[in-house]
This record gives sequence, structure tokens and C-alpha cells, in this order.
Amino acid sequence: MAEVKQEETFNCTPQEFFNIIKDYARYPEFLKDVKSCRVVEDKGTEKLVEYKISIVKDITYINKHFEKEPQMITWKFVEGDLFKTMEGGWKLEDVGGKTKATYLLRGEFSLFVPSMLVKTALAANLPSMMKAYHQRVKELYGK
Repeated sequence: MAEVKQEETFNCTPQEFFNIIKDYARYPEFLKDVKSCRVVEDKGTEKLVEYKISIVKDITYINKHFEKEPQMITWKFVEGDLFKTMEGGWKLEDVGGKTKATYLLRGEFSLFVPSMLVKTALAANLPSMMKAYHQRVKELYGK
């Protein structure tokens, strides 16, 4: 299984950043590859979330999210296109009123693809995704 990991420091509190990452329905407003995102089942701190994304082609999948406010959100692949397995999450730490966010994603495609190519595909949108989150923090919190 291929893995990508990235750490960023965001100019907001962990609670503020947690509020952004748990607001799944608003992802299409600031994440360009996400066409829709909705909670299909809500059991409090456990949610089934359906994503429709467009990266080369349209892909739909459902992940089960586990929320531990305001420290982390993790997820595991349930069903959908392209992936055989996927898991990951955000770990949030307070660093002097800012948030050190560690993003981790592990995945394997349903078709055979060499691990190095899977890692490249998983990492391809990380820079633009992180930039979009920084912009979202600025928009919502003016920081």
C-alpha cells in the first residue's frame, strides 16, 4: 500500500481547523477536485461520507470517518470506484495558537498499479489541496 504524508502549520486554532475539515458539504466550495461531498449516515463521531471527485475522470467513493474533536479525523474506505483500499486522516496539534496538521493517506488501486505510481498519484494534488486549506482558513478566520 502506498503512503503519502504532509505536515502544515495553519494560522488558526485546532478547533477552527477541525471545524473546516468536518464540514464535508462545503468541500466543493474550496477544493477544486471535489465535485460533491455529503454525509450519507451520521452516528455522531462516526460518519459515512460520499465523495464525488474529478481527477482525470469522475470517481465516487464512500469513506467511514471517525472524529475525535478537535484532535483528529481518520477514515477508512468502504466502497467505490478506483480504490481497493484507502485510509488516512488529519492529526491536529496546538502550536502556540496555530495548528500543526499532519495529513496521512494510504491507498491501493483496485487495478494493479506499481506502488511508486500509486504514491505519485496520491501525492499529486497535495500542494494545491494544502494551499486551498490555507486559503479557507484565511477566508473564514481572517488569519
